[in-house]
Amino acid sequence: MDRRRDPLTGVLAGLPRWLRWALSVAPAVLILVFFAWPVATLMIEATDWGDASRMLTRPGTASIVWFTAWQAVLSTAATIAIGLGPSYLLSRWSFPGRRLLAAAVAVPFLLPTVVVGAAFASLLPDRLDATPAAVICAHVFFNVAVVVRLVGTVWAQLPDDLVGAARTLGATPWQATRMVTLPLLRPAIAAAATITFLFTFTSFGVVQILGGPAHPTIEVEIARRATLLGDISGAAVLSLMQLLLLVIVVAVAGRAHRSTVALPLRRRRRRVAGGGRQRAMLSVAAGATAAFVVVPLAALALGSVRIGGRWTLTAWTTLGNRSIRPGVSLPVDPLASIRASVGFAIAAVAISVLIGTSAALAIAASRSGGRLLDVGVMLPLGTSAVTIGFGMIITFDRAPFDWRASSWLIPVGHALVATPFVVRGLLPVLRSRPTGWLEAAATLGASPVRSWWEIDVRRLGRPLVTAAGLAAAVSLGEFGATTFLSRAGTNTMPLAIAGLLGRAGDVPHAQAAALAVMLMLMTLLIVVSIDLFDSAAPT
Repeated sequence: MDRRRDPLTGVLAGLPRWLRWALSVAPAVLILVFFAWPVATLMIEATDWGDASRMLTRPGTASIVWFTAWQAVLSTAATIAIGLGPSYLLSRWSFPGRRLLAAAVAVPFLLPTVVVGAAFASLLPDRLDATPAAVICAHVFFNVAVVVRLVGTVWAQLPDDLVGAARTLGATPWQATRMVTLPLLRPAIAAAATITFLFTFTSFGVVQILGGPAHPTIEVEIARRATLLGDISGAAVLSLMQLLLLVIVVAVAGRAHRSTVALPLRRRRRRVAGGGRQRAMLSVAAGATAAFVVVPLAALALGSVRIGGRWTLTAWTTLGNRSIRPGVSLPVDPLASIRASVGFAIAAVAISVLIGTSAALAIAASRSGGRLLDVGVMLPLGTSAVTIGFGMIITFDRAPFDWRASSWLIPVGHALVATPFVVRGLLPVLRSRPTGWLEAAATLGASPVRSWWEIDVRRLGRPLVTAAGLAAAVSLGEFGATTFLSRAGTNTMPLAIAGLLGRAGDVPHAQAAALAVMLMLMTLLIVVSIDLFDSAAPT
């Protein structure tokens, strides 16, 4: 058997073909059965031209599409404008607490969308309740981390000599920024804007909580028609239309990125503030950035202990009691939602780690087939969660695949979204194996399978822990697909939060805030644990 090492994939070329196929089976089944089949069914449902014509010519459809588009454009523009400040601060300056501030800026993006929605529901005044302004504010808060990450990484490497040359030639600071800095940053800004637009265009949790019934996006209208009105065909038409619009946006953005040429960059050191005025300005900017992150989350925590203008722990002590007063009960059981979320997260982690590990090993062990599987595994991540959940519920609604009432569909839906994170976390490890290890094992008499197991598989322990943590965080915060897949007794924490915020009264809203605080702390605990594990683990 040929034991040569594949220079492209870095794996043993003699690995038996049956093993490569065996590794691909589980990921392929997950993608084909629970993603490709539901999406295809959704498209078939949407090709009834009578229903499509009825849905597309409704007076309300145009206004929904228009609101979805313009709020996404405004949210993206505001996110870029506000995100450039922290990007510059964190990428070009060195100051005490910079690393802590950089970590804090990333926190909102890691939080479940319903937590962000609940935070702004507690923070914003009543006059902004159920308004586009509330939605846009929450979108900016959630997506600024994207700008800081993408733009800040490039900004940290910009050479000072180009700007200095412009200033020497008489350019003002603004002119130097406009003619030198911004052109260099344009590719990163375009990438950040594209990602932010996709997130805000398909936003569901934030809009569901803060937009109100008068301001639905396409995503929210799909859920309303499918779950409340029973208009399956109309919801299918909207899902297909949204999918086509997203494909167009991605295609246009991809062409724009290919046509953009950036100048060579070189790494530079961050500057330390000099004079007192400069340090004061730096302190103000750092304080404003910290307040941007902390204030909404602090408002959420305070909202859980303040009812009717007085401080109380009633919201926390009554989480297990659905009865508000005699004859009036809550539509959800907050305490049961915690148990459901934890149970679904454990199941989703088990599924996504098993499937993701098999997929990563199969992708790394195959050339053409691996690329196809890699694309297939990533597709659910680029598809609306509402579309995934809706497709699954209309596909598995008749014998012999009538699984609508099956609670196991929920962790499967969560695993579809979490598996790409597992794959992306494992592939770099598999592809970074030092040259010569497999040849050395073969020289010592090890079979291809034995070499593969000892050298590749055994190295995945540490990254698997990180991948499992990310999968758990994704499952805990998933809202879109769960809206369709959940049944009585299986409400997760995000669904319970949305349900409580939809009730009138101070007590349900305070309980929603308390539940959101718990979900936020659970997510942050997972993220911090991953970071501590990575820091403590030997390199």
